[in-house]
Formats: sequence, C-alpha cells, structure tokens
Amino acid sequence: MEYRKNEVYVLTITDVDMDGNGVGKLEGFPIFVKDTVIGDRAEVKLVKVKKNYGYGRLVRLLQPSEKRVEPQCRVARQCGGCQLQFYSYQEQLKFKENKVKNNLDRIGKAEGYLLHPIIGMEEPFRYRNKAQFPIGRDKQGQPIAGFYAGRTHSIIEQEDCVIGRKENKEILRVILDFMKEYRILPYREENHSGLVRHILIRQGYHTKEIMVCVIINGKSLPYAQELAERLRKLKNMTSIMVNCNQEKTNVILGKKLTLIWGKEFITDFIGDICFQISPLSFFQVNPVQTERLYKKVLEYADLNGEEIVWDLYCGIGTISLFLARKAKKVYGVEIVEQAVQNARENAKRNGIENVEFFTGKAEEVFPVWYGEHKEAADVVVLDPPRKGCEKELLQTIAEMKPKRIVYVSCDSATLARDVKILGEMGYRLLEVTPVDMFPQTVSVETVCLLSKLHVD
Repeated sequence: MEYRKNEVYVLTITDVDMDGNGVGKLEGFPIFVKDTVIGDRAEVKLVKVKKNYGYGRLVRLLQPSEKRVEPQCRVARQCGGCQLQFYSYQEQLKFKENKVKNNLDRIGKAEGYLLHPIIGMEEPFRYRNKAQFPIGRDKQGQPIAGFYAGRTHSIIEQEDCVIGRKENKEILRVILDFMKEYRILPYREENHSGLVRHILIRQGYHTKEIMVCVIINGKSLPYAQELAERLRKLKNMTSIMVNCNQEKTNVILGKKLTLIWGKEFITDFIGDICFQISPLSFFQVNPVQTERLYKKVLEYADLNGEEIVWDLYCGIGTISLFLARKAKKVYGVEIVEQAVQNARENAKRNGIENVEFFTGKAEEVFPVWYGEHKEAADVVVLDPPRKGCEKELLQTIAEMKPKRIVYVSCDSATLARDVKILGEMGYRLLEVTPVDMFPQTVSVETVCLLSKLHVD
C-alpha cells in the first residue's frame, strides 16, 4: 500500500525510538510520531514519507495509553526541551535503562557486564539550577521569554519551566517589565538587531545564592543600575552581570563579562566540597543527582589513598576534588582555561593540595605528559563531551595500563563505541549504572567500570 503525505491514518503506538518518539506500523511500514506513548491509539497525519519509513504528527488521541500522564507544563508539546513529559516517571526510567543497554549491546558488543537499576529521583521536577531563556517578541512587539520549539529558533513563551526553579519566573518578570518600561528591544536573529538576547539564571542548591546574567547584542545595557536595583530586592540575589555577545552565532555567551552588582560568582556545595561558579563555568545542573553520580564514581574508582588518578575532561574540578580526598595524587585535564583556573581556585578554597590541573585537549596533553614522565596511572576517569573520546586518547590510556577506568557519559551511543574500542585494547566492561540527571528528557547519564583483563 502507498502512504501519502498529509493523509490522516489511525495508528497504534507499539514502540519508542531513542529520541522518545512513538513508533507505530501501518502494514509493517513504521511511522515515527512525536508526543505519543506506547499503547496510544491515535489519528496521525503523515508529514514526511521516505522509502522505508515516515514521520507523523499527532492529530487526535482516540484511546490514550495507560502509560500516559498529563504533562505539568502547558507548552510541553510545542517546547523542544522535555520530550518525555507524557510518560509516567517509572516509564521514563525504563526507557532510559533500555536505551543504555541497547546501545551497549548493539554498538558496544558488550557481554557479561552487570547493569544496575537506574538511579532516579524522588521528585523529578524543579531540579535544574541553571536556565537560559532566549528573549524575543510577541505579535504585538512586546518582549517575551521562553524556549525554542523543537528543531527551530521560534520562541515558545514560557516563564515558568517546570524542571527549573520557581524563582526564575519572578526574575524574568522583573527583567521583561524593565525592558518594556525603558523600551529596550529584544534581539532579532534574522537581521542581527535588537539588544537583549538571553537571560541566564543560576542558583546554588545548598547556598540558595542566585546569579542573573543578561546577554546583550551590544557593548552596554542602558539603565543597567536601575535593573540591578530592582533585581537586588529579590530574595537571595547575589550576582548581577551583563555579558556581551555581538557575534552572529548560536553560542549563547560571549567572552566579555561586566559586573553590575554583587559578586562575580556564586558558590554551592557538592557533598562537603564548595565550588565557585561563574556564568562561564560548567557545573552539573541537577545537584541532587550529581551527588549520587559522584558517589558511584568513587565507588567504581575503589581508592585506598595510594593511587595515581587522572581525571580527563575535568571541567572546574568537581570530580577531581572528590577523588583527591581518597587518592595519593590526582591530575585533571580540561580544554577551557577559565575552567582550569576555577578548578585551581576550588582546590585552594577547599584546602586540597594533592591535585594538579593542565589546560589543553585531553587527547594532546595526556599523551605528551605520559611520554615525558612514564608515570603510570592506577585509575583513569573519563567524562567527555557528547562526542566521546578520541581513539588516540584511548590508545594512550591502554598503553599506561591503569587497573581501572571509570567512564562517565552523557551519550550512551558514543560510550558504547568507546567501550568496544577499549575492549579491543584489553579492558572489560564490568559494571554499568545509569543515572537520571535530566528527568522529563531523553538524556541519561551513565557511569561504567572497566577493568584491565591482564595486569602485567
């Protein structure tokens, strides 16, 4: 049978893909449908037809699945941020656990490893300590804040994201009212005009300290002190900054920061370690799950105080400092100079002296250092970006012959690829623990323990 674009068909959803889209079949022809749940029976409009599959848009639910729940966010369908709000939380956890296992088995060809149950949250909403709101305008030309619709740069108005902190709404309201009053224009991407591009808000989970950073397409923000006077009246306000980004780019933050009021940073704790956080710092967005993740890293590292440990892609030293409490010496490598400076400051702030940080690409710094010093590592911790590790880096790790590798991943597909490569280099995957760092989304963090098969 030939299926045509823009025709409406009745479809039963029987599966879900890696991106959280429901999948149903018409006489064996698979259709991928956003916003549907396994068990849904629905009217679906075909919007794209390929040779062996198609994409559909949900028109009407005929019979909702038992797994379906009512999303807490009023714009869940339009917004591109939360792909799984229609699923019950237990179903979300099952989806993520299966995603990790399928990738490790299919891509990584892994066998004989122990997959632990995913570590979920008791309250899977209001967990994000960081939010970045693009600023645009409505049909009347008034400034609005929200999030981009999926696969577009069209802003869906939403000031109260349900996975973000409640304080964000009040902060945005002050800024938007200020912009209206002083006729400060939102940024227009299509012609690179207007001033205010984004609002960045960060909050310390334990300290409650709040940072607000206004990202502008200009050199200065008019009436900035007046805005600061209004924002500083809000509870726990600690830092108010302006960031200049005049580039035609999708990158949110520019390089120039100006302090308008308060401190240039906020602080927060992971466990009993205090970290200094600037607008440019990478810091895990889910503090509750971060502590659980790092405990699992420490468990897998199995340190007794005599080990040499390398923490590659170390950021501002969050994992490095945890490891240093249990190790003889920790070396951290990070490509972002500002992050390395923060890592050194964080070590000093916490009185941790058995750490040393290097600036540069892990795949360049690590091999050079090893070539010069020939000092073996007992444990290597990897926490790479989504693209995973360079093969040359994995080769150097294998040559160094650490007893254990602890791999922290935000993309189980590239994790699986690297696990396969490490397997070919003599390392066996022993244990895997998924951690739900990002409830309501398809993203899942994974911690793996690999061990050298034969110790020389």
